[in-house]
Amino acid sequence: MSAPDATTPGRGRIALVIGGGNGIGAATCRLLHRQGWRLAVADIDMARATAVAAECQGWSQAVDVLDEGSIRQAAEEIELGFGPVYAMVSAAAIFAPRQPPETLPIDVWDRIVSSGFRGTYIANVEFGRRMASRGAGAIVNISSMVGQRPNHGHAYYSAKAAVNMLTEGMAGEWGRSGVRVNAVSPGFVAVPRMVENIKAGTRYAVSPAEVSALGRLVEPEEVGAVIAFLLSDAASAVTGANLAVDAGVLAVNGWAVHGGVPPARPILP
Repeated sequence: MSAPDATTPGRGRIALVIGGGNGIGAATCRLLHRQGWRLAVADIDMARATAVAAECQGWSQAVDVLDEGSIRQAAEEIELGFGPVYAMVSAAAIFAPRQPPETLPIDVWDRIVSSGFRGTYIANVEFGRRMASRGAGAIVNISSMVGQRPNHGHAYYSAKAAVNMLTEGMAGEWGRSGVRVNAVSPGFVAVPRMVENIKAGTRYAVSPAEVSALGRLVEPEEVGAVIAFLLSDAASAVTGANLAVDAGVLAVNGWAVHGGVPPARPILP
């Protein structure tokens, strides 16, 4: 295998980002565009998908991950009108309410799980089978650190834990067909909703930044950079992996009982 092209990792190949109109998805689209990918931006928010696609000189597509037919139609329209999808990022999800399980309506649970897991599964199958038939492709599923350490979002962490297993299963299913499948697990990411919740002071009992090793939030572009790596030829031997991009929240989970993460050491002259 020749050395990866570090200057243009996309090399004109098509990358689809489902949930690409906002947050992590939009940041990923912009980064992939700079790296030479051709972008298909899919979102239920068509106005945002169109705006991001225009920035990236790409294709915009309406998709509802709660609707199997919508995902299938998106695959057909993108590949017919824009070209074969080499890389797919599944980034769409519904934000989870902070609610105890005994008062969480089952229809809300169903909607969150259907968005975060069922929609991811259908998108993996719909685009993965096409990649496998061509003998090449890469998929990145956006999971979450709560897929490994649960919190109050009972439907959300259940969906993300399922996405972790799905990622490993699909990696085994299509590996011999040249398709790599990986996951990225963001932590507290500085998307507008997260920043607004922190400012409001109603969702979090402690600062999300304080429970991380690095003492800060993760920027959407930092998650996008890891996604871009996993899609690129530089990760040609990486499949079935789940990379945490959480500023070290999972790593320091056990420090709270000892008073928290140690402060920064003095800088010596």
